[in-house]
Amino acid sequence: MQGKNLFKNLDYRNITGLKKGVMQDDKNISKIKIEDQNIIENIELNIWEALIPVIALVGMLAYNIYVFGDDALSGSNQFILLLGAAVAAIVGFFNKVNYKLMLEEVAENVRSTTGALLILLMVGALAGTWLISGIIPTMIYYGLQILNPTIFLAACVIICAIISVATGSSWTTSATVGIALIGIGETLGISLGMTAGAVLSGAYFGDKMSPLSDTTNLAPAMAGGELFAHIKYMALTTVPTITVTLIVFIIIGLNIDTTGSPDITDKLSAIDSAFNISPWLFLVPLAVILMIIKKTPPLVALLVGTLLGGVAAIIAQPDIVAAVAGSESLTFQSAYKGVMNAMTVDSAVATSSAELNDLFTAGGMSGMLGTIWLIICAMVFGGVMDAIGALSRISNALLSLATTTFGLFASTVASCLALNVTASDQYLALVVPGKMFKKAYEERGLAPENLSRTLEDSGTVTSVLVPWNTCGAYQSGVLGVPVVDYFFFAIFNWLSPFTTLLFAAFKIKIKQLSTKSSVIA
Repeated sequence: MQGKNLFKNLDYRNITGLKKGVMQDDKNISKIKIEDQNIIENIELNIWEALIPVIALVGMLAYNIYVFGDDALSGSNQFILLLGAAVAAIVGFFNKVNYKLMLEEVAENVRSTTGALLILLMVGALAGTWLISGIIPTMIYYGLQILNPTIFLAACVIICAIISVATGSSWTTSATVGIALIGIGETLGISLGMTAGAVLSGAYFGDKMSPLSDTTNLAPAMAGGELFAHIKYMALTTVPTITVTLIVFIIIGLNIDTTGSPDITDKLSAIDSAFNISPWLFLVPLAVILMIIKKTPPLVALLVGTLLGGVAAIIAQPDIVAAVAGSESLTFQSAYKGVMNAMTVDSAVATSSAELNDLFTAGGMSGMLGTIWLIICAMVFGGVMDAIGALSRISNALLSLATTTFGLFASTVASCLALNVTASDQYLALVVPGKMFKKAYEERGLAPENLSRTLEDSGTVTSVLVPWNTCGAYQSGVLGVPVVDYFFFAIFNWLSPFTTLLFAAFKIKIKQLSTKSSVIA
């Protein structure tokens, strides 16, 4: 996926001739075929002009973060993205780009995020009902007894990898078990950045390797390859990368300083006294995961999970629901008000532990509005950049530098990273380079699996490392951890591009275009 498993729900801009065919395999999984994809080009625009908005944006964001720190995401970064779009528009005006075309591209860009925005709102609502129902506290309660600091981070990677492979969605993984693991890590005294990095490393590994993931389908479609050939070939770089990631987290776990005693009796007692803890509450998250595995659209699954959470809250935590509603007893009206408050606005459950009081809070749908605002502004910047032809010009410039096989791989990686930063969307980071570089790989006698693997190793997984990218904004908002805090610890995500470049540099398993699928030693 990226992880979002939303491909069927998004209207990708500039993509025409989108068709679906059915693969003849055991699982009868749909394969996405894109026969024609148009990318806006502007012969009036040179590379230096195309880079002006990028340089301006990076400079303004750097200074803004220096001034505001973590508070930059509260609104100032969003306005900086609009200023970056304004700079791009000025460049466009000087290069004969129509203002109406810019608006149309922005509109298409924003429309393409509709599914993502709705999911963000639903995740906020789900977190609220799962808090007051005791689902998240129950996960933390039992998790504290099973997981200890030494194995916790490595366990986060493995748990999230399994869930993400099964669901095909890193977004769903982080919105369910990811939130619970963040809570468990905080109670164990482990850095939120470390826990978030472990969660995302596992989630994106599973997202990449799952045939249910939209990006895993999209990459081979753009490269002209086959889904399962792509997954098999991608394992050559992905397995070593996740292995290194696990080793690093195991080493961190063996040396971690939890700044506290392993005795968690007080925390368990505080949770038990505030909530009615029961393993039966696990039925709700299990139902959501089962729906995703059965290919239920994520938005529908999260809506059902939210409603089930509300029902569970009324049954298992009647006193908490009444308190959230501001009532002394549970009635039909107070139950309705309490659940609706949890879904839509801030809610909190007080315990005897100050640490848990900070943990057991949720912002509901309103808590996701800042992230939604960021995504919309990022899409404005990406839309204008596409309309003026800057995205095409930058990709073509990178392609022109590919004079060797390694240079071709390196240019693909650089193009994907550039698109994640400038277009703020992981799908464009796959589609644009995929279309641009496909012919170049064919001319060098390289099998399409080389391109599709490189797209995923550099486009899919790094999107979460860019704060204003849809994926970075989503994961940061859902987990409640700024990108800058988890960036270093998202080891799998930033290590993947280096792994694919290492394989290319030493010509390891570089599959050629031939009937025998020969490999360069």
